[in-house]
Amino acid sequence: MNRNYLIAERLREVFLNGKWIANTNFNNEITGINFQQANTHIGNLNSIALLVFHLNYYLEGLLQAFDTGKLTISDQFSFAMPAIASEEEWGALRHDFLKNAEQFANRVERMPDSDFDLPFLDPAYGTLLRNIEGVIEHSYYHLGQVVLLRKMMA
Repeated sequence: MNRNYLIAERLREVFLNGKWIANTNFNNEITGINFQQANTHIGNLNSIALLVFHLNYYLEGLLQAFDTGKLTISDQFSFAMPAIASEEEWGALRHDFLKNAEQFANRVERMPDSDFDLPFLDPAYGTLLRNIEGVIEHSYYHLGQVVLLRKMMA
């Protein structure tokens, strides 16, 4: 089986439908909460909405980089979420995040296997494979936070 398919499936596992690594995924964890819960801050921890915004910021930026060949996102803006004041705004963020996650997995699935060993835009960023694996690892890190936040709110 080609790496593109295997990596795309790992992306779908963390974002959309998997249970193998964490026995859950983002889709399961964020679909059943309302915007008040999504915005709840416990101590100095990030809210679930902010974590979703943060990951979506990177997914959108990487999708754009795949299209343009330019990386225009910056870590300093990855937590610059506008306030979410309604269920509709939370639903829109959740929808955009899951849509971008599916698009990202689909793009990875269509990549030629040989591309994974090439530099990601600039050799300083490492290979494409290293960056996509970074997305997976970063997402599991934040998925764990979302699971803990939900338990703390229960």
